[in-house]
Amino acid sequence: MAGSFTLDRLAPGESARVVSLSSEGPERRRLLDLGLLPGVQIKASLRSPLGDPTAYEVRGALIALRREQAAKITVEPLEVTADA
Repeated sequence: MAGSFTLDRLAPGESARVVSLSSEGPERRRLLDLGLLPGVQIKASLRSPLGDPTAYEVRGALIALRREQAAKITVEPLEVTADA
């Protein structure tokens, strides 16, 4: 995926970097407290059988976010480097 997109579009196993949060108030505070700060790497780890919520790995912790929460987080794909 090129360019920035919302976190809810990240497939399990894919990683990205947080760009911004578009939520406000207590929800924004909760996301920040969970470590979702601009520049932080995040990986989609598990998706529930019904597709919501999804578990994300952030700074070594596993957190669950509902699709509506993840849609308020803008991320950018990590650059892929070739191992020599």
